[in-house]
Amino acid sequence: MPEARLEDGAIVAKRELVNLQGVKVTVPDDGKLVHLQFRRFAGCPVCHLHLQSFVRRVDDLKAANVREVVVFHSSAEELYAHASRLPFDVIADPRKRLYAEFGVGASPRALLDPRAYWPILRAIAFFVVAMLRKRASAPSPNPEGGRYGLPADFLVGRDGRVVASKYGAYVDDQWSVDEVLTHARAAHESRAEPVERLQHQA
Repeated sequence: MPEARLEDGAIVAKRELVNLQGVKVTVPDDGKLVHLQFRRFAGCPVCHLHLQSFVRRVDDLKAANVREVVVFHSSAEELYAHASRLPFDVIADPRKRLYAEFGVGASPRALLDPRAYWPILRAIAFFVVAMLRKRASAPSPNPEGGRYGLPADFLVGRDGRVVASKYGAYVDDQWSVDEVLTHARAAHESRAEPVERLQHQA
């Protein structure tokens, strides 16, 4: 069962995660803001389409000194076919330990909320085209962790403080790139560290 939800201002203890390439990922990051994304299962069409919007804006995210860390409740083996080419740190959490720690849960409303219908149809259409072009692989018919996972987003400061957070109410209720950049800008301004200065330090 998930623990209580984290509130903005909560402190995230430092830990080392391991990405799909076997590289250690430290969260929080001493030099960057970390956008910790909790997605669903490997091959999730809505997740795939959402993450492609981040791929297209990867330079904007780097310029804002934001490191993307994306968590799925699938094994590394299952994830590799779907997410190994993403230019972000992808973390496998099949036992949902991070999900529990951050209070990220699951509910049938992930798919049954009326606001989810159009995003699901759109994502499936894009995903089918991607599979036909051999740019994506079909997801498992029985994904690890189930199909009812809810998304969540956290922006974690260099000191471990949760700068901003969002717990999604349905499958596509998640931050856009522009929302991440807005939160990052506010975080930099609150620390009197303009983005331009951070760019020179990167």
